[in-house]
Amino acid sequence: MNRELIYLDTYVLQQDMRVRMPKTILANLPVIKGKTKFAVYLDKKNDELVLKIANESEEEEL
Repeated sequence: MNRELIYLDTYVLQQDMRVRMPKTILANLPVIKGKTKFAVYLDKKNDELVLKIANESEEEEL
């Protein structure tokens, strides 16, 4: 998978497992605070977490 990554910021994993999202995602992605859901993927080979805006078919699979 060849991806162009854009660095936004670095955040600490909180005690309750939350990670704050950078405010710049509001300007760069079609997201709405409190409404948009993200699908979370693990790229085990590269030790990466990937967040994608969830679509309805992905939500139904969960």
